[in-house]
Amino acid sequence: MSNDYYNNKVQEIAPQYLSLSFEQVHGNWAHYLPAILDKPNATILDVGAGVGRDVSHIANLLAKRNQGNNQCRVYAVEPALQMLQTGQNTTQGQNVHWLQDSLPALDKTTRLEISFDLILLSAVWMHIPVSQRSRSLRKLANLLKPGGKIVVSLKFGMSAQEQHERKMFDVSIEEVEALAQNLGLFSKLESQNTKDQLGREDVYWQTLVLQMPDDGTGAFPFIRHVAINDGKSATHKLALLRVLLRIADGHAGAVLRREPSANGDRVILPLGLVALYWIHQYKDLIDHYRLFQTPNQRPNMGFMKNNGWYQLTHRASADFRIGNLFVGADAKALYRTLSASAQNIRDMPCKYIILPNSDTRVFEVDAKTVKAKDSLFLDLNTLTQWGEFSLPETTWLALSRYACWIEPVLVSEWVKTMASYQGNLGYTAPDKQYLLYQALKWEEPKRSTTGVRQRFDTLATTQQMHCIWSAKTLKRKYDIDHSMPFSRWPNNDLWNLVPSDSQVNNNKRDKLPSEKTLNAAKERMQHWWASAWLNDNKQNQKQRFFAEANIALPGLSAQNDSIDDLFEALLLQRGRLKDMQQLSEW
Repeated sequence: MSNDYYNNKVQEIAPQYLSLSFEQVHGNWAHYLPAILDKPNATILDVGAGVGRDVSHIANLLAKRNQGNNQCRVYAVEPALQMLQTGQNTTQGQNVHWLQDSLPALDKTTRLEISFDLILLSAVWMHIPVSQRSRSLRKLANLLKPGGKIVVSLKFGMSAQEQHERKMFDVSIEEVEALAQNLGLFSKLESQNTKDQLGREDVYWQTLVLQMPDDGTGAFPFIRHVAINDGKSATHKLALLRVLLRIADGHAGAVLRREPSANGDRVILPLGLVALYWIHQYKDLIDHYRLFQTPNQRPNMGFMKNNGWYQLTHRASADFRIGNLFVGADAKALYRTLSASAQNIRDMPCKYIILPNSDTRVFEVDAKTVKAKDSLFLDLNTLTQWGEFSLPETTWLALSRYACWIEPVLVSEWVKTMASYQGNLGYTAPDKQYLLYQALKWEEPKRSTTGVRQRFDTLATTQQMHCIWSAKTLKRKYDIDHSMPFSRWPNNDLWNLVPSDSQVNNNKRDKLPSEKTLNAAKERMQHWWASAWLNDNKQNQKQRFFAEANIALPGLSAQNDSIDDLFEALLLQRGRLKDMQQLSEW
């Protein structure tokens, strides 16, 4: 697309586009819109939103339907800055979020880590070079919710001069449908030719509506295949899938970037984070429960070294988490254990998990040598030292969206696998296998709020404290609440723990705060964050606060130190939880 053309011509183009109504342009598919807008948490994306005509109409419909209780979100993507700024003026005061972004990468959009019920691609496809169309449609498909729709309008009858000036390319219905079929999308509508609404005689349009069936990428059945059917000489494969699932479900901010590849876009993670969770997962299984993880009766695995793992036997799995600081001998031992784990991940599961009927590895590791030091703070920047871990974006999205369905499969297969090993013969009887399930509980930090209570009590000696949710004054009787419910998303990060009136907290229980409730609490929540953790003289508390938030919440950089950006990311995470787990709202 020629951004310069549209930036230079915006004053001429904008009145033309705004002279047409949404119904004039999109009447042939608009009958699908009401069912989408009726969804209580619908998310809609307009790629190439131009001067904002279409998103303004959709946002207006949502506002009327929801009458002030609008929890739906509309996102507008536009690469040309002048067009974007005009669009922002068009939608001023409406619930529309603008991003300067472009296909085929859509980097900023994908960093939101949300998926969409509807993606509109109006008068955009002809701007995408043929060589980029496969990747572009794959990217859009990856952003769709199961059952979500992509609306593509195709322009025909372009003159050679127009194609040159605006960088347009020939299009065809057959090309789009073939690309869609390869991605598991099916066609819901193929409109007849319609005349150009601006009166250009030679120009006509066709519209395609594509739909995503549940998990149309094939990633979900592939994960299930590895978990259930793939050969397992040890528990490495199950361990890696569970580690990646936990990162995808709990650390949306862990994605360093996305990269194109011959087989689709890939998500890049810090290898050190994958290794840290690898240690976290195996620590209690091996050291506390003494369970064998290979068919033979050798207790050792490849990452268990005398100068690393065995120097950390006094540590529990809960110690290996973002925001913790290791010093002295423990720090050096953890450096070595992370390095050994990274090597083991590369040489075992990554080597043997391959695509069906091929020799292509699904996961890739680019490991680096790291020298052990006597201080190790576990945050995103630190964990990038060990290199990078790469996985298909489709696999990442499946692990994120279907975590609550995939994890029970992984745990069940792990129990069966361990029970079959010679060293675990005492657990073969069905009535003993509950102990294996107990051992496989993901040892999230216990639901302990002791440290936060101590901080609250200290602050209460010098200032008046208030309930985050109700603004009631808090005295002796209060609770420390998990703003995002712990039972559905186990997270003990400092940003997620807030003071609450006991009666209010009892009423909230394990419900998800609505967007309206969360926004109403914004000022009080940010005041609590600042006074409790950011204005504290202990620098480590502030460092821990942002280390935890920046990796747990979507769309934040590792360097973020803004509580305004943090709160916006919290709203996004709230929407993700609502969408993925269909939680009751409060």
